[in-house]
Amino acid sequence: MRVACVGGGPAGLYLGILLKRTDPRHEVRVFERNAPDETFGFGVVFSDQTLERLQKADPESYRAITDAFAHWDDIDIHLKGQIITSRGHGFSGMSRKTLLQILEARAKELGVIIEHSTEITDLDSLKSQFDLVVAADGVNSGVRQKLAVRLDPQIDARKNRFVWLGTTFPFRAFTFWFDENEHGLWRVHAYRYDGDRSTFILECTEETWKKAGLEGAEPAQTIAFAEKLFAHRLEGHKLIDNRSLWRAFPIVRMGRWHADNVVLLGDAAHTAHFSIGSGTKLAMEDSIALSEALAKHESVEVALTAYEAERRPVVEATQRAAQVSLEWFEETERYWDTLDPQAFAFSLLTRSLRVTHSNLKVRDPILVGEVDRRFAESAWEAAGRKVETATPPPMFTPLKLRGMVLENRIVVSPMCQYSAEDGAIGDWHLVHLGSRAIGGAGLVMTEMTDVSREGRITPGCAGLYSAEHVKAWKRVTEFVHENSAAKIGIQLAHAGRKGSTKKLWEGMDQPLESGNWPLISASAIAYKPGSDTPRAMDRGDMDVLVKDFARAAALADEAGFDCLEVHMAHGYLLASFLSPLTNQRTDEYGGSLENRLRFPLEVLAAVRRTWPTDKPISVRISAHDWAPGGMTPEDAVEVARAVAKGGADIVDVSSGQTVAFEKPVYGRLFQTPFSDRIRLEAGVPTMTVGNISSYADVNSILVSGRADLCVLARAHLFDPYWTRHAAQAQGWRMEWPAQYGSVVRYSPRND
Repeated sequence: MRVACVGGGPAGLYLGILLKRTDPRHEVRVFERNAPDETFGFGVVFSDQTLERLQKADPESYRAITDAFAHWDDIDIHLKGQIITSRGHGFSGMSRKTLLQILEARAKELGVIIEHSTEITDLDSLKSQFDLVVAADGVNSGVRQKLAVRLDPQIDARKNRFVWLGTTFPFRAFTFWFDENEHGLWRVHAYRYDGDRSTFILECTEETWKKAGLEGAEPAQTIAFAEKLFAHRLEGHKLIDNRSLWRAFPIVRMGRWHADNVVLLGDAAHTAHFSIGSGTKLAMEDSIALSEALAKHESVEVALTAYEAERRPVVEATQRAAQVSLEWFEETERYWDTLDPQAFAFSLLTRSLRVTHSNLKVRDPILVGEVDRRFAESAWEAAGRKVETATPPPMFTPLKLRGMVLENRIVVSPMCQYSAEDGAIGDWHLVHLGSRAIGGAGLVMTEMTDVSREGRITPGCAGLYSAEHVKAWKRVTEFVHENSAAKIGIQLAHAGRKGSTKKLWEGMDQPLESGNWPLISASAIAYKPGSDTPRAMDRGDMDVLVKDFARAAALADEAGFDCLEVHMAHGYLLASFLSPLTNQRTDEYGGSLENRLRFPLEVLAAVRRTWPTDKPISVRISAHDWAPGGMTPEDAVEVARAVAKGGADIVDVSSGQTVAFEKPVYGRLFQTPFSDRIRLEAGVPTMTVGNISSYADVNSILVSGRADLCVLARAHLFDPYWTRHAAQAQGWRMEWPAQYGSVVRYSPRND
């Protein structure tokens, strides 16, 4: 096979090595626009995990690469006069120029033909001459530009500014410097890559960059500014220029990675922020995956399709982690101003949401132990509890909201069961909620419970609008209180335009075929094609709804609930006022966010007046509509401030489900950043939801200040005793009900 690699960076050279190693008969030519030894950048970083893959792919180049490494296990975080060190990380750095020299020498040894100072301008000619054309020409890929119509590139230039420098300062660890001056907060990402050279990346917000007069700065001006700014840290060492121009980081995503016999590799196809050191790693791992696909399939087209199908999910997962990390550095001021140094450091170390409390504890038990101790002491003090001798895992610390004290930070999420009769719950709900209370959760929330018959989603939805309902709910609350340490809360709602539909297993969101009830909403907009169209509410409808919520709150107190949540999320009635996608009113309840908040706040005020003052109220919101023109995370901060001022004690931060045409970006803990933002910017306690499935995730979220409570749904459906099992796995003892006393001596086997 004849292969042309456009670009002589790590991706193109390494692919050539692997192809020739697999089959020496391959003809591989690498076309590089730069002259030999002319490269951009200083150092590259590899994790120990990445090195294992390189060792298996080509042991010869692996040995040469590792011989040139500067290895470190520590991360040093310099902030506010302190140095916080985290150990046990296992990374290696090396000169980018050295890496390219090693790869080029190995490629030539295997017979790869390398042509420097060669610019490819005629892609069609190259496609006709070679069986496969590999575009490994970097983030500014010319090949990608030529095929843009077919490959659908999506490039997002981020808001922070950074400049990539070098220095003679010999960093002993991977280092972060945070320093503030009259212009703003500066971040430095730095690491040593050989005996006397280090990478030095300086980053700041665009506002700080402009205030410092660096807009349009030449490299010499930038270096002079940075050397003066960090003179107290550089100890006389100099910064080094290498095309050192300020820029915004470009996130590259592609609709497709290949067209005909052309495929994109590395930064040409995808980028991931330098804060997780993944660019070179992704490029070389792309080369491994592509070489394997080409070896497995005779047809180039089949191989490229298989390569993209296998590789894309891995890359996108890395990009999601890099995106969260990038956003942490874009919003560092938020953490700088609100978190103490220990919590700030922990938040930094776990910023990508891939490093968790558990694996950080394996790497550095001393640091995590100190962080846990401080977190526990703060929690005990806030809850008015005596300081315990043993430090619990963060999830087993108490939380006080008004007069309610939760024994731990785990919440059973509201989960509709569609098993009520005309709003009245039965034995299913008693077992469903009671078993999860015995299972150890600190707070058990009921499913969405509707404040009127017409407020239900389906005929099987629970309600709280009659004396019969109070009696049924009281049976559940009494069981929970008598048999567990859990508190129990009720979520009150009205379905709005999403009501009068079939049960989940009969056809989700499909209108009832008979027995329908009229729908109301902020505006007369159907939820989706085929849905019934609601009537836009008038003042009379609003007055009725305010009374319905207030009545339900009074009944909830009578039923014995410990807390109450007002549902303003997921496109239901109150949420329909908040989102501009569902609220097109022209009166005082439409238009600006302040106006759109007006009616939901009226409801909240009525509930707060009715609900006992010593019992807390939560409000659930959708922090992001995941659709153009909808609610944004910035809006969510203002909503949180407003509901807190209106009497809410904590905000339950969810997202989406407002419109049927939403496009959420799913992933592990994908909604946690919204909670993080609200908690720290609005100064409001939060609950976070969204793909939380492990106690390691929970502990990470809590200690890093991203939420005060963690809300789990599917995990509790799968395992009602999730919290107790998490305690057992962490060596923490929970009291069992007397009836289950024999389990104390039980040790489960996991094999």
